[in-house]
Amino acid sequence: MRLHEKLAGRFLVLDGPDGCGKSTQIGLLAERLGGGPLEVVRTVDPGGTRIGDRIRQLLLGDHLTAMDVRCETLLFMASRAQLAAEVVRPALARGAVVLCDRFVSATCAYQGAAGHDVRAILELGRLAVGDTWPDLTIVLDVPVELGRQRRSHRPADAMESRSEDFHRRVRQGFLSLPPDYPGRVEVLDASPGPGQVHEAIMEVLERVAF
Repeated sequence: MRLHEKLAGRFLVLDGPDGCGKSTQIGLLAERLGGGPLEVVRTVDPGGTRIGDRIRQLLLGDHLTAMDVRCETLLFMASRAQLAAEVVRPALARGAVVLCDRFVSATCAYQGAAGHDVRAILELGRLAVGDTWPDLTIVLDVPVELGRQRRSHRPADAMESRSEDFHRRVRQGFLSLPPDYPGRVEVLDASPGPGQVHEAIMEVLERVAF
């Protein structure tokens, strides 16, 4: 089966610690898959809709410093519910492949690192998105020090500005997603250059069975 046929109607997520290069990789993947018979829909979480973008401003701005972790989690899920209803489900229904920058896996890692119970996060996720879960989540793993170095050229948002110890817990959260996390999860070393990581992602897409 050709790759564009295999990916039609599939929901793919790239996630990982800050500085892992997921946004770059989604751009490369969208370019690689686009221009042919397969419609490629690229989106971001939180955000991706008018309502979600407003929630994103709350979550990544100064408001976050005063926000309880439960409030954080619920806001992420609210944005996700709108994204699933407005963008993801309609795109999948018409046979597009959806490429999403983060999803519930990020809340398991980040809000889990802040002290929220991961099992409760998954239950909230099921309430927010129903059965709209990724067919495949690719976790791009990098050491905290490398991630910090990669993002040093731009201002840090409120989440990125948290302590190094917090980001170590985040990384561990990604590496230890629950075995029953919906859909398939693949972990890739994202330390090499963008081209090498992109080819590793393509190898995963060719290899996995949905």
